[in-house]
Amino acid sequence: MSVTALKDPDPLALESQVCFAVSVASRSIVAAYRPVLEPMELTHPQYLVMLALWEHAPLSITDLSRLLRLDPGTLTPLTKRLASLGLIDRARDQADERSLAIVLTAKGKQLRAEAEKIPALMMKRLGMSREELMALHGTMMKLIAAAQASVEPFGDLTPDPGSADRADDRQTA
Repeated sequence: MSVTALKDPDPLALESQVCFAVSVASRSIVAAYRPVLEPMELTHPQYLVMLALWEHAPLSITDLSRLLRLDPGTLTPLTKRLASLGLIDRARDQADERSLAIVLTAKGKQLRAEAEKIPALMMKRLGMSREELMALHGTMMKLIAAAQASVEPFGDLTPDPGSADRADDRQTA
């Protein structure tokens, strides 16, 4: 057995980093969607807005922001562009004038029929079955939840001073 086989893998090797894999996967998926969305004149972020609206419209910018996990400032240009395409209307909420309501236009509602073809087309483009993509989706949602929980103040980064295991880890680190 060679000496290199006994060595631990480099903990900072780029190819073994989850953050790298997720970043490359994200860019690659968005690129794979591009030619599918272009005939509808949608970018991937605009498509995500439309998905949320097809499921939940009407929505306030605040609710849309929560659903998409995007800053409201990021959504403003997206919704303005969708309005210029005639897919949505941005209007003051009748119940609360301070709130901007995003509603689908007839054209936006009709676009859904064309968009319903996208999931099957993307499965084909990616060469993955529905089951594989659903398993991946479940894993990604678990990863998202864990990552979001880790940014809570003093998440799991603060050692428990009463833990003997952690005290031993600190002594050997």
